[in-house]
Amino acid sequence: MAPLHRCFALLALFAVSFKFCYCQNETINAPGWGNAGATWYGEPEGAGSTGGACGYGVAVANPPLYAMVSAGGPSLFNNGKGCGTCYQIVCSGNPACSGRAITVTITDECPGGPCASEPVHFDLSGKAMGALAKPGQAGNLRAAGAVRVSYRRAACLYKGTEIAFHVDAGATPFYMSFVVEYENGDGDLASVEIQPAGGGFMPMQEMRSAEWKLLNSGGALTGPFNIRLTSGESRKVVVAQAVIPANWKPDQTYRSIVNF
Repeated sequence: MAPLHRCFALLALFAVSFKFCYCQNETINAPGWGNAGATWYGEPEGAGSTGGACGYGVAVANPPLYAMVSAGGPSLFNNGKGCGTCYQIVCSGNPACSGRAITVTITDECPGGPCASEPVHFDLSGKAMGALAKPGQAGNLRAAGAVRVSYRRAACLYKGTEIAFHVDAGATPFYMSFVVEYENGDGDLASVEIQPAGGGFMPMQEMRSAEWKLLNSGGALTGPFNIRLTSGESRKVVVAQAVIPANWKPDQTYRSIVNF
């Protein structure tokens, strides 16, 4: 009987090993993935809100974001430093979940409720929540209200899009402020510096969002303006040359020809 027992033992070991290998190849169990909660807000096919706390405005619903965005709980929003960061998320705990990963950009803050009671929480746009579902099951997944997801930080990639600067509606020659949009790679910024015509680079201050401001320039600023950006984690540097022209206007978007 001993050889037979050994045979069964080997078969059992093979079965366990096979299952282990299969599980390790599942995307949601790959290294670097964590667990989080997810809810959704706004219109079922919408972008959650018109702009949100990060200051992106109507850009959240338009290309290249296409409403695939999320508000972040305190750990993701991170006092505004998380604005623009990208995450892959996938749900598998609901029959309507597809098990396929989607990518979302943090564009808003979710400060209370389940967002504050869990270590990590995504409050997704209606469109992003539906994108987690199997074909034809988006309504059922939204009806669940809350799901468990796996997530990991991902590089932002806005194909065919360069970094843009939306000048604040209240900006003046004495107070320059703008939102930085569509940064590839890290998605967030460690520093922003602005160089007016005939001057040197001056550091700008982050405003708990994707908006950066220069309060004390020592006088009126004239363009064109060069803007130097340093990415959040990789510390890569790009310079958008003369991206804001001499005849700039408040509440306008100016597109560069650079990206990370």
